[in-house]
Amino acid sequence: MANRSFPAPKVPEVFLLFWIIKLLTTGIGETASDFMGTTSLVLAGIVGVGGFFLMLWLQLRATTYHPVRYWTTVLMVAVFGTMIADGPHVALGSPYYVDAAVYFVLLVGLLWWWKSSEGTLSVHSITTARRERFYWATVLLTFGLGTALGDTTAANLHMGFLWSIVLFAVAILIPLGLWRLGASAVACFWASYSLTRPLGASAADYLAAHTSGGLALGTGPVTLAGLILFVAFVGYLWRTHGDEEGHHALAHAEAELDAVRSSDERPQAPAADVRPATDLR
Repeated sequence: MANRSFPAPKVPEVFLLFWIIKLLTTGIGETASDFMGTTSLVLAGIVGVGGFFLMLWLQLRATTYHPVRYWTTVLMVAVFGTMIADGPHVALGSPYYVDAAVYFVLLVGLLWWWKSSEGTLSVHSITTARRERFYWATVLLTFGLGTALGDTTAANLHMGFLWSIVLFAVAILIPLGLWRLGASAVACFWASYSLTRPLGASAADYLAAHTSGGLALGTGPVTLAGLILFVAFVGYLWRTHGDEEGHHALAHAEAELDAVRSSDERPQAPAADVRPATDLR
């Protein structure tokens, strides 16, 4: 496949709403996969496998970023990633922590290959077809790793879903703290990105599951609620273009310029009539 170049990065700008939607996709992927797996394996295959390859094909053939296409692809990766993460455990009976170790090794190997090939792992550099292929392969492996990690804490370590949420909520703050202290932004981003999966999946399982201390709301209702929020947030980005590369920097610059203009246009108070000290009576 030709290494096409794109006019701008084909990924969204990273800000608060990025992380909120990413967490939503992880939770939806977990409960949707479980719901379809218990309802209809045919449905799971069509949506999970077929939806994944269709959206990935649409995303890779495009030349520009679009929030609906991008986030729907992430959502399909979440569903498919859950399936491939659970597959080895179901088919081979391997413990979740073994699966997590395998995915971690694969992820490190892929990141090393990407860095050796392209010289950078920054999401701001996704401006060629080859880098985008590396990007989506990495995203898929982070879902596999994160799913296995969440199952490890909930099942193998018997922590349950609630304590798993606490654990991963604390863990995801560590890269943020390290970044604030001067650590590599790229390394901290991918660490946080990987941890969104077990955090979001643990939260969704806590709401849906009848076991491990879950609230037993059901995978169907939790999936539906997640999809409603997902559509609302992605629709907002579609209307506002708020996650396009450089949007926040431009908005910040415009706000500063408006503040300067307002200051210049503000009426100045008349200068006080101050007489020299010798004229004062």
